[in-house]
Amino acid sequence: MKNVQISQELFFLLVRYFLIGQEETEPEIAKALEKKMDALVMRELYTQYKTAPTEEEKEKARREYLDRRGVPDSFRW
Repeated sequence: MKNVQISQELFFLLVRYFLIGQEETEPEIAKALEKKMDALVMRELYTQYKTAPTEEEKEKARREYLDRRGVPDSFRW
């Protein structure tokens, strides 16, 4: 399993939520975790694009990456 780094701010939000019981931090935690998860997915798609063994798999990963990034079809090569 890989390690994932989080920001110091998110870490302290999680500490306050779980150890102190400050439940009002829950929306901030959810937003920060969603942002982190999106970054992980984008990185994985980029890695798949760069390391795919076949051109078909490479193109599929490239298209999904650009779709998630929001790049219009007219800007793609």
